[in-house]
Amino acid sequence: MVLGLTSTPAHGCPDPGAAAEAAAAEQVLTWTAGDPIDRYLTFPATAVAGPATIVFENSAATGNTTGMPHTLTFDVSDPEYNNDVQLNILANPNDDLGGKHTAQVTLTPGRYRFHCTIPGHGAMQGILTVTDPGGGEDTTPPETSAKVEGERDADGAYIGHASVTVSAADTGSGVARTEYALGADGPWQTYTAPVMVHEVGSHTIRYRATDTAGNTSPVKSVDFRVVAPPTDDTTPPETSATVSGEKDDQGRYLGMATVTVTASDTGSGVNGIEYALGAGGAWQAYTAPVMVHEAGTHTVRYRATDRAGNAAAEKSVRFTVVTPPTQDRTPPTTAAGVTGGRNADGAYITSATVTVTATDSGGSGVDRIEYSLDGGPYLAYTAPVVIDRVGHHTVLHRATDRAGNTSAAQRVSFDVAEGGGVPAPACPEYDERLTVIVGTVDSGVPNRMTRGRCTVNELIEDEKDWSSHALFLKHVDTVLDRLLTEGVIDAREHRTVYRAARESGIGKPGRTHGYRTLFDGSAESFSAWQHVGGGAFTLNGDGTMTSSTTVPGMGMLWFPRRQYGDFSLKLQWRDDAPGTGNANSGVFVRFPYVHDHPEEARPEWVAITFGHEVQILDRPDGDQYKTGSVYGFDRVGLGGAGVTPKGTWNDYEIRVEGQHYAVFRNGVLINEFDNTGGQEFRPPRDGDPGTDGRRYATGHIGLQVHGTTDVVSYRDIRIKEL
Repeated sequence: MVLGLTSTPAHGCPDPGAAAEAAAAEQVLTWTAGDPIDRYLTFPATAVAGPATIVFENSAATGNTTGMPHTLTFDVSDPEYNNDVQLNILANPNDDLGGKHTAQVTLTPGRYRFHCTIPGHGAMQGILTVTDPGGGEDTTPPETSAKVEGERDADGAYIGHASVTVSAADTGSGVARTEYALGADGPWQTYTAPVMVHEVGSHTIRYRATDTAGNTSPVKSVDFRVVAPPTDDTTPPETSATVSGEKDDQGRYLGMATVTVTASDTGSGVNGIEYALGAGGAWQAYTAPVMVHEAGTHTVRYRATDRAGNAAAEKSVRFTVVTPPTQDRTPPTTAAGVTGGRNADGAYITSATVTVTATDSGGSGVDRIEYSLDGGPYLAYTAPVVIDRVGHHTVLHRATDRAGNTSAAQRVSFDVAEGGGVPAPACPEYDERLTVIVGTVDSGVPNRMTRGRCTVNELIEDEKDWSSHALFLKHVDTVLDRLLTEGVIDAREHRTVYRAARESGIGKPGRTHGYRTLFDGSAESFSAWQHVGGGAFTLNGDGTMTSSTTVPGMGMLWFPRRQYGDFSLKLQWRDDAPGTGNANSGVFVRFPYVHDHPEEARPEWVAITFGHEVQILDRPDGDQYKTGSVYGFDRVGLGGAGVTPKGTWNDYEIRVEGQHYAVFRNGVLINEFDNTGGQEFRPPRDGDPGTDGRRYATGHIGLQVHGTTDVVSYRDIRIKEL
């Protein structure tokens, strides 16, 4: 631990002479962090008032091996501590400064609280005590006094209210905080402004102060009395009480009942509320709702008085509390059946209907059933689910009972094949996210299935290029009006979704519309992707992801939530291979759901075998397929690939329409490929993949990790359906 230019340990007692010398020269205060998220590795405990250089280092040199970011933040919200230094430093080993940051501040005598603001890092905190460099050790507590003010009657009582002002002074290290307490045993509170007392009656206010050296003054107190102002109020307050809590079918409260008492007075105002338990219980001051846990029949009496002394008639509420039944700890059981016409290969022709049922043996009963289609979010199951998109599908199903127990997800997988009969719904896009999200604004309204078998999100069409914001809002309003008439949404949800559309700004000049963000550098967007196979990708603090240099093997990070047909995919990639090596990766498109595939047991190979890989490889020798190639189908010479120096970000656009693939690098078209069949270099599986329209008509997006030396980074991944 380093404190200024002295050799005093961070947690030792500072020498006054050394402190004065440190104040003359600018002091350096150093905090360090590493892999732990529950503490700073080193930090100063004391300093002297005056200019200081704050150093916060969270780097490989201080022991950070994971790239985890941390902050050093000075708290300016708590009046108990100094709030004149607004410092908030975010550092990680991969930032522009390598994780070592400095800031110039001026410290004043007192205490500063510092902490890390990243969620989950709450234990990283401490106190920095700053002393005056000119003085010796302070052992004298502050001097305190209090003054009561207000209009008084002939007996010295305060009429209507009293104002109590507390003062504290300290000639040594300075006052750190002043506190007060109401009554003989009330809790201590921080004093920030005169205390106003309106309640009629006799009062005691205690007070004390503490200086920055930790000396606390003796407790003092002031006594006074408040009386009601002259009034002709002769009407007592109005009172009422409500009882709340979970009830059984007989109206008895399970485990606990809460009694809330209210009083109002239009004359002099309510002075106090009292309650009593049972017919002979003592009256007590009512300050908060009364909770009754004991099983049995209870009576709670209550009354109130106003400031003119008028007392309301006593009232009461009567209720019964019973012991709740034995807690249900057994989750429900779910089952799913798939129905529909099937062909000779067992695939469902045109569509399949999935019916989910749930039973609960624990006694509380089934509360809700949920399902997830093809790795998407869990949706509420309210009726059989019709799946009419051609391809391999997996449905996960689970249920939760009223006691909160959720069953483990069960799985059912099947294929849907093309055929005659009812066509798939003509939805503008495929969007089964949990809530209605317009652009990037989440309305929170459930993304329900409509009568036309399209979801609300699909009908909003926020992915289109709208010529004006007004035109987009008119379209959204029309869609919502129709859904309101059909009973899909209610009036409140109509307003909420329309407000989200207005906030989205879609259609306004100067904005890029139509592209949905798949990865924006946040932990939330990174968690939407799933890794299969060897290798790994790591999320960095600068909003990028990088393939691992320590986890061996070849694998893939893929986006399971959506499948895409015709689209424009934009992203940026960078060659981060160590030394003279080259990045080797690729962008997979139009591959089926990777788990439980009937023809490929290895999930990471589903994209290789059944999708297309748009290559990333700038190496001048070796592999014949360079950047921009459709691997195994169409080569691009290195000279036409727009090679950039290592460490340079490259823009990539992959545009797929029908069976036509176009690849742009840094805005330049470097490859066009038409999948017409007969070009597959791998042995055909179940027919020629190059001519199988079902296989390549739609699919998922993925990023390849090739190995620990073929390092590549990605950022800003967006897609637009065409």
